[in-house]
Amino acid sequence: MLSALLLSCFACAGGGTSLTPEEQRLQKIAHMDTTLQDFVPLDSIAGYDRLASLSAEAWMLIDDSTGFVISQKNADKKLFIASITKMMTCLLALEVGNIADTVCITDEDCIVRDSWIKPGDSYLLGDLVFEMMMVSDNNAAYAVAKHIAGDTLTFYDMMNLRAQYLGMDSTHFASTNGMPNNENYSSACDLVRLARYCMCDSIFAEMVGTAERDIPLLDGRHLPCYNTNLLLSTYDGCIGIKTGYTRQAAGCLASAATRDGTTLCLVLLGSRSRSSRFKESAALLDYGFNAMRAYRDRALETKN
Repeated sequence: MLSALLLSCFACAGGGTSLTPEEQRLQKIAHMDTTLQDFVPLDSIAGYDRLASLSAEAWMLIDDSTGFVISQKNADKKLFIASITKMMTCLLALEVGNIADTVCITDEDCIVRDSWIKPGDSYLLGDLVFEMMMVSDNNAAYAVAKHIAGDTLTFYDMMNLRAQYLGMDSTHFASTNGMPNNENYSSACDLVRLARYCMCDSIFAEMVGTAERDIPLLDGRHLPCYNTNLLLSTYDGCIGIKTGYTRQAAGCLASAATRDGTTLCLVLLGSRSRSSRFKESAALLDYGFNAMRAYRDRALETKN
């Protein structure tokens, strides 16, 4: 029974041959299976005891192939999400924009001080989005939105229509970058949907999985960038995705990691600090890999 269920989960995640690639992608992110506990005693998995001490207000941890929900806490609670917002900004830039377009940074684009881009700089859109995702540049997000939609209000509408399309029912976007805004919020469950959808895009996945890169400007200069996601260099198998932190949202992190053919996706919101979001995400990912290893071992035992 267990091995049959495993096969059916993979089939569901991959979709049938009659489905288009986009339909398969949507089916994949919509499939969330909460029955793992029926086959593996999750409270006996190594790392389970540590979860109760995590400071995060909410999280959802899911196996990407099967859709198994491995662990969750307040996963449907509407919370502030800080720069995890930029996942949607990036997605729209890649889907709607032309990455070969030239974007000239203006004074009006520079709305906050903590930014690496400067008025007068010019980038290819794809390079500017790359920089935005790596260093979480708030002004870059603003410039990208204005370039794509003409103004930020129109871009917010685009973000919310895309969220509705993806089934993100607990989400409302009112920011391109995640700076404090009471009308910009989501849930861990919704953001797992978004993260899994985005990671199906190879360009998005490359951006969020790059630890270091020199971003070219059109005048020949280069901007050295180091990804704000420390797990890329400290957690074995990490392939992304996006950091977030404000006083309003506290520490947030969307993560993905692959080990031994298993890919996990995690969204953690409201962790105590910038540093705790990484430690707590690593603890959850460790637990998730242990749980999926136990599940597959059980499936093999049942099959044999």
